[in-house]
Amino acid sequence: MILVDILQLSTSKILLQSAVKLAEQLGKSFAVSTVAENEIGLKSMLNESVIVDYQILIKDNSKSLVEICEAEDASFLFIQLPDGQINSIRRLLNDCRELRIPYLFYKDSFNPLDLTKVILPIGFLEEELEKAQFAAAFGRFCGSEVKMLLANDYGSKAATNAEKMKVLFEKFDFSYTLDKATKDSFKVEVESIQVAEKEQAGIIIVSASRDYGLDDILFGPKEYHVLKKSPIPVLLVNPRGDLYALCD
Repeated sequence: MILVDILQLSTSKILLQSAVKLAEQLGKSFAVSTVAENEIGLKSMLNESVIVDYQILIKDNSKSLVEICEAEDASFLFIQLPDGQINSIRRLLNDCRELRIPYLFYKDSFNPLDLTKVILPIGFLEEELEKAQFAAAFGRFCGSEVKMLLANDYGSKAATNAEKMKVLFEKFDFSYTLDKATKDSFKVEVESIQVAEKEQAGIIIVSASRDYGLDDILFGPKEYHVLKKSPIPVLLVNPRGDLYALCD
């Protein structure tokens, strides 16, 4: 199931259309989570868009976003980020830290989701490998070109991660390239924003922080800064080695 969390109905049309398109490409069902007062307007918006197969989940304070995703067996989550609510990013990131599925923040200012090109920054941490299966899924089912951006590190760990990802990608018929970044593993995600703009890519895939250090607590984790600056959607994957592994 592709699940969409709506925070402001009046500005959610592009988000809903993008999520429905992805659900169709991946062969998934589609559901929307929202507050009760949005139900009638949401039904009208979905029907006007000729979306006939959907489910509406009414939110209350008894369940967290993580609990809703697990109860509905969601496999992908879109989270609306309305204009003027950028300050809520850090709170939403905290709410999502226990998610077992990839999640994508969608600003109201974004264009419809375009998966023609996917930017995949690659650092030295082991959990970077967890992003590969989602990049491969976009390549296989959405016809995406995956552009791998290898961190410019002194060590070989990032390069080893890239080679392992290529082993997976070679099993499937889609286009991918590997380019070297100018920044190291600590800044490659931020550089990926510039690369995405230059390449006119539609999405960036980033690993969320494994743990928060003092700087992350005070100034926000790396994914916060990427989300805040990015003009295109950012897909986040939580480091969950017990749940994700490269597979056929």
